[in-house]
Amino acid sequence: MAMVRTVLLLSTCLALQLAAAAEKPNVVLFLVDDLGWMDLGCQGSSYYRTPNIDRLANSGIRFTDAYAACAVCTPTRASIMTGKYPARNLMTQWLPAGRWSASGHRMREGRFLRSLPLEEVTLAEALRGAGYRTLHVGKWHLGGPPFSLPAHHGFEVNVGGSEHGAPGHYFYPYKGSWKIPTTDQRVQKITLPDGKEGEYLTDRLTAEALTLIEQSRGKPFFLYFPYYAVHTPLQARKELISRFSSVPRAQRQGSPVYAAMVASVDESVGRVMAKLEELKLAGNTLVIFTSDNGGFAGATRHDPLRANKGSHYEGGIRVPLIVTGAGVAGGGRVSEVPVITNDLYPTILEMLGLPARPHQHVDGVSLAPIVGGSGALRNRALFWHYPHYNKHPQSAPVSIVRRGRWKLIEFLERDKFELYDLKNDIGEKVNQATKETKLVAELNEVLQGWKVKVGAESMNPNPEYRGN
Repeated sequence: MAMVRTVLLLSTCLALQLAAAAEKPNVVLFLVDDLGWMDLGCQGSSYYRTPNIDRLANSGIRFTDAYAACAVCTPTRASIMTGKYPARNLMTQWLPAGRWSASGHRMREGRFLRSLPLEEVTLAEALRGAGYRTLHVGKWHLGGPPFSLPAHHGFEVNVGGSEHGAPGHYFYPYKGSWKIPTTDQRVQKITLPDGKEGEYLTDRLTAEALTLIEQSRGKPFFLYFPYYAVHTPLQARKELISRFSSVPRAQRQGSPVYAAMVASVDESVGRVMAKLEELKLAGNTLVIFTSDNGGFAGATRHDPLRANKGSHYEGGIRVPLIVTGAGVAGGGRVSEVPVITNDLYPTILEMLGLPARPHQHVDGVSLAPIVGGSGALRNRALFWHYPHYNKHPQSAPVSIVRRGRWKLIEFLERDKFELYDLKNDIGEKVNQATKETKLVAELNEVLQGWKVKVGAESMNPNPEYRGN
């Protein structure tokens, strides 16, 4: 009899644990690397084929004026993990960087960190502390060994995450080398330690994610799935490349190889969503889909937006953002409210019913009122600060404020301003700085005040510069 009571007690405890787990929504955060604003069907592309991602938009809410916190990858990823502007935590440049030239650049770059500070309480740490199983699958790029990998920032499981910003190769054995900027040294990269001949990285990472979802079904989980795709090197499965190569050149938005990489990501999203459905978890899972910056200039175009990755014109920082699943009101909704990747941290906490951490995600605002259909956000300005150089087209060291329809760009090297009315000039073709001088002065005051508030690094003249 005692044995029976023990078994019944254990069964009851297990049932209560499973019920408690079921009450807490899961989270799946898809972060695509270098996916541009116009690179999805739901965003208006007639070239890229993304039925599974489009389905997310049709079942949830799509933000048309969503922004990455930077035009290059590492700072945006830091903003997602910390809820802070890159300028505040000195994560303002991609890692390891090294594009600055002592003799070739007029200004000295602002200082920046080469790993995410351990003092930050990351989104993963916050969720793990609330009883979530935290899973990282894909690209990390926020530091490396010995102390700044996913395991050091709150993730229980890490598959494929390292200090590298791109894979060695998209096909097994996933090996490659990369020349370290400004040096003659090369680093060898091995993204995954095993695999089989012909295996494609996006497919393999998806299989790993599905296994982790299966293993985590009895406990609430946070799956952070930052793809290596669609970052260079441009490599894809042959059958998908053929599909897009058959499209006449005049009708292409970008490279057929890039389009095939986008299609592989879409297949991956579909597989993850199908697994959630199979396990009856879809209704209790919050799903977020976004990108870390604009698409690579050699791979895709973002018309009508100006420029691409690396530039802080709209094509480099405006990105897709879709939220669906648990707690999201309605389907097929569209919001034109300007939002930024800093906002994801507090949004997830509120959508899960967890307490806010205002001293951590100090620069983020919860989007839950919009996502949940219960209200709106107060008007606010958004900011960018990039006191660095890179080699992407139309890139420059800049500070930016967007308030309402207006976007002011301060060029840090040239002491120059550009002002654009994004409501009527989304392509940033007409600089109104000389016409709207009062507005420039007003927005510049806001921008300079913000830079002081967050402790933004300044640029200073470079005495070693040998140019004109």
